Amino acid sequence: MASLAGKVAFITGAARGQGRAEAVRLAADGAEIIAVDICDQIASVPYPMATADDLAATVKLVEDTGARIVAREADVRDQASLASALQAGLDDFGRLDIVVANAGIAPMESGADGWRDVIDVNLTGVHNTVEVAMPRLIEQGEGGSIVLISSSAGLVGIGGGDPGSLGYTAAKHGVVGLMRAYANHLAPHSVRVNSVHPSGVNTPMIDNDHTRQWLANVFASSERPPDMGNAMPVAVLDADDIAAAVAWLVSDEARYITGVTLPVDAGYVNKR
Repeated sequence: MASLAGKVAFITGAARGQGRAEAVRLAADGAEIIAVDICDQIASVPYPMATADDLAATVKLVEDTGARIVAREADVRDQASLASALQAGLDDFGRLDIVVANAGIAPMESGADGWRDVIDVNLTGVHNTVEVAMPRLIEQGEGGSIVLISSSAGLVGIGGGDPGSLGYTAAKHGVVGLMRAYANHLAPHSVRVNSVHPSGVNTPMIDNDHTRQWLANVFASSERPPDMGNAMPVAVLDADDIAAAVAWLVSDEARYITGVTLPVDAGYVNKR
């Protein structure tokens, strides 16, 4: 029997990248999926964001595993929109067991607008995701697992002085605070809350001309160029590596693990 058989997972930012990999992996492990993505462009984000076609591709990949999926377009910055998307899945599946707050942006070198948008998506959006899901998990009375996708930037200070990159690091650190507070709050209900901290992952958020140029600018503007590499001999991780860690955290094999910051980073944080 699949390890997540009978479970339902709510995943944000599911149209592509890590969110898609998490949806497909949890589906392969037996879970039904409620997938959410904005499928629109945010003005301060300098690379193309996911589209409705991307979300449709995720639906097909999940269905290919034999799992069911309800997919909706919703903005994690809008709690009412997010609640409506979750309810659409609950109407079909009748329960909720797993939450993966994955949606995020990286508007490096985007000025004050980048600061505002990255805090709104990467921090407030995570808060909104937990807030809309938490009442159902408590009401069911059967426990559950929440995973907040942070970053290695949530454990160490990275980036230049631009408000967008500072906001990214600040938001990812803020996710750790949310995780620890929610872990304490939800522990009496047997709902576990943990955060995952990847280093660079081969997704469209990283693999684009703007992010490559931002990294080049960080090196060029530093008197002592930062060592951005992982400790292990791998330049970037695959989205499937993050999905595998998430799948373990939400499984019964991790049933007593809560309040943990889990680096999946080929030793990036330990090297600092």
